[in-house]
Amino acid sequence: MVGTENLKRIVDQICRDKGIDRTLLIDAIEEAVRSAVRKKYGNRREIEVQFSEDLGEVEVFQYRTVVDEVYDEEAEISLEDARRLDPEAELDDDLGEKMENIAELGRIAAQSAKQVIIHRMRDAERDVIYEMYRDREGTIVNGIVQRFERGDMIINLGRTDAVLPRDGQIPKRSYKQGDRIRAYLQEVRRDTREGKFRDSQLILSRTCNEFLIKLFEMEVPEIAEGIVKIMGASREPGFRAKIAVSSIESDVDPVGACVGLKGSRVQNVVQELQGERIDIVPWSPDPAKYVYNALAPAEVSMVIVDDDRKTLTVVVPDDQLSLAIGRQGQNVRLASRLLGWKIDVKSEQRYANLENRGYRSLARVEGVDEGLADRLFASGITTAALLASADIDQLMSLARIDQEKARSLQQAAAEVAASEPGGDDGADEAQELPDREPSATSGDNQSTEQE
Repeated sequence: MVGTENLKRIVDQICRDKGIDRTLLIDAIEEAVRSAVRKKYGNRREIEVQFSEDLGEVEVFQYRTVVDEVYDEEAEISLEDARRLDPEAELDDDLGEKMENIAELGRIAAQSAKQVIIHRMRDAERDVIYEMYRDREGTIVNGIVQRFERGDMIINLGRTDAVLPRDGQIPKRSYKQGDRIRAYLQEVRRDTREGKFRDSQLILSRTCNEFLIKLFEMEVPEIAEGIVKIMGASREPGFRAKIAVSSIESDVDPVGACVGLKGSRVQNVVQELQGERIDIVPWSPDPAKYVYNALAPAEVSMVIVDDDRKTLTVVVPDDQLSLAIGRQGQNVRLASRLLGWKIDVKSEQRYANLENRGYRSLARVEGVDEGLADRLFASGITTAALLASADIDQLMSLARIDQEKARSLQQAAAEVAASEPGGDDGADEAQELPDREPSATSGDNQSTEQE
């Protein structure tokens, strides 16, 4: 006999606490005992294991065939012995006998039974967690910081734990054990044996674009009602983000709805993201108009659209170049991600230079980058031919190179000048832009970009 008088109570308690189906747990116990018996007595015996609800214990029965002469005691029983157990036994019957001497199965067999039960319970728990959270994938969940493992954060969600990976944490904020935290439930996995985060079914993130979008959905009723739509988002977590919004009703300002009275709605999102600056811009199906809004607060003079390559050449006033590009290229980088187009920002002076045939010939000289081309052009060396014949000392000073490199540069310029028959490169069509639609950023809506 396996088990104790408390086994039934233990089964009920585990099922209640873990949410495991009772049938699954009983099957696991029966399989564990079956495995243990086979470890002890071998695989040749035909056995049956049953959990008795009445007795609250596991019963094991051995089945043997009734024969005249026994050759295999593990699989056969004599008719005489069989009739001691069952007076109605006949030859060739399969007679079941309860095994009473298996209470001590041995250390190895008992360990095997324990492993089977643990394995089956873990599988059952995984199924319970998967069914519980699969419909919540793509939502925001609340939890408490439980512990840290190699930079990853383990979050207790109440019924189970989830992992917030290092790359899913906003870099500017540090949490400690016991802190409350909100995160986006990015993935719910049934099988945890493969992948980066083993034994973790629930993967969280606070750095994905979806987290920002869901926060706005929670804060802005017009988004939840479907009147205002978030058309796109891009983030550099903890530093800056952009979202594009549109409205299906002409009398609802999508930017104003997201900002809220005195900026209350956007500020709630900013606080959750530890001060991440958020630019809210009007969406447009026209890429020229869209990029005009997305680069706010910088002013845009002209946009040249290349639909085939999905690139935008944006021309801005000279004093707006650093503002349009942003600190370390952040503003234009986020705008590019938001649109899904490559954006090339140029100042009006640089664009005017590029329209000059002589300047273009300078730019084609090997070893001349845009910065050097600008310096040469400003100093009066306005073509590749003039560069080839320029004063060597002046060239060394402008290019900040030694005499040998200066002569190599002049030789390259001479080759470009000799190969140029002249001609126009053709001009892309520049789109006229409407007045900028209103846009807003978190805080006082003023740019904080610096050169």
